[in-house]
Amino acid sequence: MTPLRAALRAEWPGWRLAGAAFALGGVASLGQAPLGWWWVTLPALAGMLRLVLTAARGRVWLGWFGGAGYFACALNWIVEPFLVEPETHGWMAPFAVVFLSFGLALFWAAAVWAGARGRWPLAGLVVALAGAELGRGHVLTGFPWAMPGHVWVGTPVAQVAALAGPLALTGLVLGVAALLSRARMLPALVAAALLAGAWGYGLWREGRPVPGGTGVFLRLVQPNAEQGLKWDPDLARVFFERQLALTEAGSRPDLAIWPETAVPYLLEDYPEVGARIGKAGRGSPVAVGVQRVEGWRFWNSLAVIGPDGRVMAGYDKHHLVPFGEYIPFGDLAYRWFGLVAFAAQEGNGYSAGAGPAVLDLGPKLGKVLPLICYEAVFPQDLLDAPERADWILQITNDAWFGEWTGPYQHLAQARLRAIEQGLPFVRVANTGISALIDARGRVVESLPLGETGYLDVELPAALPATPYARFGEWPVVLLLIGGAAALVLAGRRKAA
Repeated sequence: MTPLRAALRAEWPGWRLAGAAFALGGVASLGQAPLGWWWVTLPALAGMLRLVLTAARGRVWLGWFGGAGYFACALNWIVEPFLVEPETHGWMAPFAVVFLSFGLALFWAAAVWAGARGRWPLAGLVVALAGAELGRGHVLTGFPWAMPGHVWVGTPVAQVAALAGPLALTGLVLGVAALLSRARMLPALVAAALLAGAWGYGLWREGRPVPGGTGVFLRLVQPNAEQGLKWDPDLARVFFERQLALTEAGSRPDLAIWPETAVPYLLEDYPEVGARIGKAGRGSPVAVGVQRVEGWRFWNSLAVIGPDGRVMAGYDKHHLVPFGEYIPFGDLAYRWFGLVAFAAQEGNGYSAGAGPAVLDLGPKLGKVLPLICYEAVFPQDLLDAPERADWILQITNDAWFGEWTGPYQHLAQARLRAIEQGLPFVRVANTGISALIDARGRVVESLPLGETGYLDVELPAALPATPYARFGEWPVVLLLIGGAAALVLAGRRKAA
């Protein structure tokens, strides 16, 4: 037996405690959409922290299993893409849940190892877990889905994101849970005061006057194409014709919007398709999700088609889904070893676009920041935009996420982006949920899951740039660094 294996075995806390940590983590996830039971998340997370810190051994193991339970339940939608063609990919669904949940839980395990070692292990653990969540959103392109702070979406507390972003919301969850884990009156009162202060600020911000409408009318087109049927050669034409009919119906909007990959034809090869879309707009442009091709390269793109059928503006998705839209290091393997099976430049996957962009659609429609699918879960991508937009547009195909948790969690994160930036957010989804979200993150109008139709909405006005839009995550990051440094110095003084 190797020394490492012997050490790990000696630290193993036993299946009973590991199972308890896993269960507490799973219960803590119930604060995520669609349930939104934040009042369950707080005591469950408090119980998990207490279990970790009072264990005689195996703290890292318990942190790992607690994180795995949290992510397994919060991200249960990860099985849905494998069930689109269950006869081919269904066998991989259980492995996806296990590998994703235990893989992401390594961030929590590392946080327990780093944070629970000093003089004040509870404070150290809160700082380390917040740092781990920051890292989870950036390492290996990042995956900040189901951050603990997302449980506040739908409550006034979410307005705190306008000040310091989603990491501040996560810090609040962890801080309140840590205080509750002490199981004493004074820490509980402090936790209640923190929560009341954040709630009060949110109510105040939500109650402030909002600017009037912009006079810009948009049509959100939701064709409701099931993922398993979306690319069927016969049905693809049906879905395309359905979108044309929905665009042509009723009064003419200033802009009609179709969801991600809504056009089943390459505009480069079929110019008559662009002409039909332009005609359907009746003099107004139509923004559509397309696949763009140059040689052997493909892009997941948005194209704004004018009345003449030509593309007047476009954007290529730059934050791609690993293993879904591209194979990591696939192009590198092609350049170094000549392996073409995983190379995007050889047509095996999408290529990444140049980066965040702001499209100027003219004096009436203004400047829009486009996002495609899960780009909306990365707050840093919006911060990296070359200039401040007037509104945000997300086109997406949430049919991959099933009908239970995934689409609702995706919508919740869109609401958070609106709060962070102080910008209205327009969301157009293939099977739903298409929605108009105002600059304070409130859903003004929406089309539910699984419904075919369109939604005519007036674009709300933007708010002034929020503190988070101006300074990003740096204030919270510096606070975490300062907290970690203070804990280390205090531990050294105690040891001396």
